[in-house]
Amino acid sequence: MGEHGAMVRWQRGDGGDFRRGRYSRVHEWRFDGGSVVRASAAPSNVPAPWSAADAIDPEEAFVAALASCHMLWFLSLAAARGLVVERYEDDAVGTLDRRPDGVEAITRVELRPCATFAGAAPDRRALDALHDEAHARCFIAHSVRSEVVISPRERADAGATARPAG
Repeated sequence: MGEHGAMVRWQRGDGGDFRRGRYSRVHEWRFDGGSVVRASAAPSNVPAPWSAADAIDPEEAFVAALASCHMLWFLSLAAARGLVVERYEDDAVGTLDRRPDGVEAITRVELRPCATFAGAAPDRRALDALHDEAHARCFIAHSVRSEVVISPRERADAGATARPAG
């Protein structure tokens, strides 16, 4: 167990009228390993020029954190079972909606993982079991109220020895 931190840094800068909401939402996320990520409010929530479409927004980061946690557990479980995963992709999507109490929230996250294996791939039942266990172990998924759905997909370019995850 432990603590995990991130520094969020923003500065007003020149221009705009802060009191009227005319200020940049662009900021930085700094992590202990030295990574710096340019972040902003989502352009769908705050229009340009007060947001940056090329920056990561908190909603995207939330979806990415869930997808990443699931993937890391999936890879660990596959390795423990003697499987070799050559490639893993997840085209995950989060849905921003209103909860029944009227509050806006990411109400649903759909993970759509696709893994390619070296050599013999597990059958569908074994893949589903891997995804079920990865989801059960993902502490990010346990930390949110959003519905998290795992919908494995097949690779369009999968070869004879490659098999989709799930």
